[in-house]
Formats: sequence, structure tokens, C-alpha cells
Amino acid sequence: MRGSVDGLASSAPIGQALPAVFADDDLMRRFVGGLDDVLAPILNVLDCLDAYFGPDLAPLDFVRWLGTWVGAETDGTEPEARLRAAVAAAAYLHRIRGTRRGLAEAVRLAFGVEPEISESGGAAWSAGPFGPMPGQPRPRLHVHLRLTEPTPADEHRLDALVAAARPAHLPYTVQVTALERTPER
Repeated sequence: MRGSVDGLASSAPIGQALPAVFADDDLMRRFVGGLDDVLAPILNVLDCLDAYFGPDLAPLDFVRWLGTWVGAETDGTEPEARLRAAVAAAAYLHRIRGTRRGLAEAVRLAFGVEPEISESGGAAWSAGPFGPMPGQPRPRLHVHLRLTEPTPADEHRLDALVAAARPAHLPYTVQVTALERTPER
């Protein structure tokens, strides 16, 4: 929360701008000094306004709000570093939304793990007409995520994320499993 900050000096003190007739008046200087205390946090925010729109520098509560503003795929439970990365990448993700790369990047930003994605699509070329169609006749998308300690909430979160980032016409399934640990020797 932003607000009054003890000891924060104003970047534009009103007392220095008073006409000479009021500059020597002790009551007037104390009065505008009180206004300086109230206005200092506002002026501080305005002086640093460009930093508020950079997720790396903005205060954490502002980054959460900025995430809703730019449509970042977050749920509020991410660690701070992952939240800042998701907000910073939101515009890029909107450009590649609906692609395999866009889906993989959205899942990686949300969970910090690269997903395994299988789909039915394909691309091919042929020198002659009536060549075989690439891919499979039934559209499908499957996203598999391996986490060290999965919870039921992870599958729900993955489902919501895939539903938002997949191509609109494509039916999908999701799966979250525990990461297989190799035995130590």
C-alpha cells in the first residue's frame, strides 16, 4: 500500500515557492510543510512513474494489478520472480497465443517446468495434387506436465491455462504427474 511515508521529503517543497511576504511567516511555513508531507508520496510516485510500468522495478502489489491490466496468465499463488516474469512476457505471449510455442511458454512461465505437448496437426508439401494429408484426421491436444510435488490444484490450474492458451477449435486433455526421481548411487 502506498500512502504517507515518515521522513519522505517532497521533491517540490511548497515552502520554497511561497511569495516573500509569506516566506518569513512561521505559521505559513509549518502549514505548507504539512501539505508537503501529504503530497510527498504522490510526487514520489509521479517522479518514478515509468518504473511502475516495468515489472522488474514496480512494487509487488502494483505488479499484480499490472498483470490483470495486460492479461497475464497468473493465479496469485506464483512466487514473486515468476509473477514478474509472467507480467513482463504477457504482450509477447498474446502475439504467439494459439501456437504450440505460445502454449509451451505460458505453461513454463506458470509452473517453471517445460511441458510435454502432443497434438494431431501437421504440415507437408507435395509437388503434385492430391497428396496425403498431414497429421491425424481427428484434432486433439494433450499437455503433460511433470512436477516434483504435484497437487490436485496443479491439474486444475493447468487445465485453465491450456483452455485459455490453446487454439479455440482444438479439444484438449491435460495430465499432471510426479517427476520420476532417479535413485542416488
